[in-house]
Amino acid sequence: MPASYSFTTQIPVRITDINYGNHVGNDSVLSLIHECRMQFLAHNGYTELNCGGTGLIMYDVAIEFKKELFYGDVVEAHLAATAFSRNGFEIYYQLGKRTDDSFVLVANAKTGMLCYNYATRQLEKVPDIVRERLESNF
Repeated sequence: MPASYSFTTQIPVRITDINYGNHVGNDSVLSLIHECRMQFLAHNGYTELNCGGTGLIMYDVAIEFKKELFYGDVVEAHLAATAFSRNGFEIYYQLGKRTDDSFVLVANAKTGMLCYNYATRQLEKVPDIVRERLESNF
């Protein structure tokens, strides 16, 4: 996990995120990560379909669960884009919640992102401007 993060957002836990165990389900944590990524990209002027002129596609994900989330919790997410290669990069996520003014770690995650042309179904090079913008925020 990175030592610092370039972006922070907050996302409330929805009732639809809760599973039969009365806590946020594993699948919902992945959905929260997706929302965090969309907000991170939007903050930088991008979307997954237009990231500096190319699309993005997720090629892997890893989630390390630490604590439970419940309905009414607000997820505080910290993100950083790192490990740029010719065709992609990784986004790291630190998900937590505030309890009595302290940050409680809920999950660490990483998604591998590739630049992808959805029309041609081919990988593309990471645009220089994307790399510069996302790395300069780190």
